[in-house]
Amino acid sequence: GIVIVLDNAGIHLGALTVFAGSVGVGVGFGLKNIASNFISGLLILAERPITIGDRIEVAGITGQVKQIRARSTVIMTNDGIAMIVPNEKFIDSPVTNWTYSDPRVRFRVPVGVAYGSDVNKVRDALIAAAREHPATLNDPPANAYLEKFGNSTIDFELIAWSEKMSYKPRRFKSELNFLIEKHLREAGIEIPNPQRDLHIRDGVIKVKTVSEPETGERSEA
Repeated sequence: GIVIVLDNAGIHLGALTVFAGSVGVGVGFGLKNIASNFISGLLILAERPITIGDRIEVAGITGQVKQIRARSTVIMTNDGIAMIVPNEKFIDSPVTNWTYSDPRVRFRVPVGVAYGSDVNKVRDALIAAAREHPATLNDPPANAYLEKFGNSTIDFELIAWSEKMSYKPRRFKSELNFLIEKHLREAGIEIPNPQRDLHIRDGVIKVKTVSEPETGERSEA
């Protein structure tokens, strides 16, 4: 009876079936995402790869975990922006947890000094700069390594460990750089600009002076 009524009303059952099927597929995909995020949330709570307060990086987002909800997790970035991340991202994407098993984080600061500098003085100055910062840990101790001989500089790398500044890495590195500049300057060690030395073995270099063209209009004779 219903089929006859619909047919008399100009509604074809075939079109209605296609429409219902499309709606069902859309609802199915929506429920699939909801179920996936919900199950991922349960896995996060059970396995605890992240906890509230951890500093993490996932799907290109870096910040501190503020909330772990049924379908999503709230991450607060250093810019004070709350990012809502679907929980399934923590299951199917790599997650970097800076404070997972140990809140201590190692920071690396590259430093280049001029050739001719006393490398032992450079190392001592870098370590002293790291130790002066109140957030630098004594264990593991700060250290400095001579990495390589660059084109214009002797390249060192300062290693410093911190627990408090893992949530403010950019600020910590900036403050270390200020201290590094201070200690190198006090030790008389130069941080040079990029430069190249040109050695002429023989021959003559001709130098031609090119005058600038005159400006303004010339009056016609």
